[in-house]
Amino acid sequence: MNFMAEKLIITFDQYTKIVEKLAIEIHNNYKPTVLVGIMRGAAPILDILSRVLKLPIAYIVIQSYSGKGMEDKQGQLMFAREISSLAENKDFDKVLLVDDLSDTGLTLNKSIEWLKNYEPTKNYINEVKTACLWKKKSSKFEPDFCPVKLDSDPWIVQPTEHYEEMSIEEIIKRNK
Repeated sequence: MNFMAEKLIITFDQYTKIVEKLAIEIHNNYKPTVLVGIMRGAAPILDILSRVLKLPIAYIVIQSYSGKGMEDKQGQLMFAREISSLAENKDFDKVLLVDDLSDTGLTLNKSIEWLKNYEPTKNYINEVKTACLWKKKSSKFEPDFCPVKLDSDPWIVQPTEHYEEMSIEEIIKRNK
């Protein structure tokens, strides 16, 4: 892993290895009945975990970081009205809530609270555990499963993050 000016730059190969370590940790210690990912960060993680662990998935859409130059600030959390899922209500018995990282811990804490009060599935939920790839040093939240616990608080540059800085025109030009 490459640390540059308080940024941790993750390659795609490193990323998939960390997700695989997370899958092994979950497999050895928990038997969830559904994976619930916090969008957008959890999307690629859920794709891999659901294939490896053979579990149904659901997504909660939350907007937390916003605007340019906000790398060290967390904005107001806004939840979508509904969970997006083809999982059945009965699948929500043992929920594994997944995010990419535990930064301050606010998103995971608020997501657990939101999920436990989500009307269509709340009466089916008996347990919620959490998983993420990275936990930053200053995070107040301790995920149940987390293969990388950092001893600092870098901005984590994930393998697809560069697309946020690119326009579709640049991508078209690059692919001619």
